[in-house]
Amino acid sequence: MSKRTTTTTQRPATKTTPRPSAARARRERQVAAAAEAIRKRLGLDTLADRKRDSLDFHDISVAAIRDAIDIAFDAGWEAGYEAGKLMHQ
Repeated sequence: MSKRTTTTTQRPATKTTPRPSAARARRERQVAAAAEAIRKRLGLDTLADRKRDSLDFHDISVAAIRDAIDIAFDAGWEAGYEAGKLMHQ
């Protein structure tokens, strides 16, 4: 019986380009602005978990939820538009 040796080929590590800090800060501002608009539209004191059912569960109308979805969609659309503009500069 002969020993069979196998060699494994490893792919070179792919380089990931870190997101520039300015872009990261802009995205964080966009997310914070969208979250604040949604919080206000839903009439909530905070979006933070407060670990109490009486504080974390709310009766919210379907219309308010629909508006919150519109706000989130618009924020995503705007972020995508801005990212596209940056890519084509």
